[in-house]
Amino acid sequence: MGDVNWLNGSHKEENRIFDSEFEAKEWAEALYPDFVAYLSDKNNVGYATPDEKVIKYLTALFPQWASYINLQIGVCTGKTETNDQIIYKIWTVKL
Repeated sequence: MGDVNWLNGSHKEENRIFDSEFEAKEWAEALYPDFVAYLSDKNNVGYATPDEKVIKYLTALFPQWASYINLQIGVCTGKTETNDQIIYKIWTVKL
């Protein structure tokens, strides 16, 4: 994963599994200010959550958001298990 600036830690909803696709999409879209604040040609940005639905939406949103600042990125995903809970991860890589 290299040098990734993880966005986690500032919202209580980060460890939540949303009940619906709508809630997950709304949450993913709400991460835009956090994402663009750290993304640049020098920084990769990542996010981790127990909700796979959020990762699905961020997979589509990350490249779109990067294009707003004329940056081309790749998107990587993965998962780890922590304390018997699967944590899904997504992060950017510069192209």
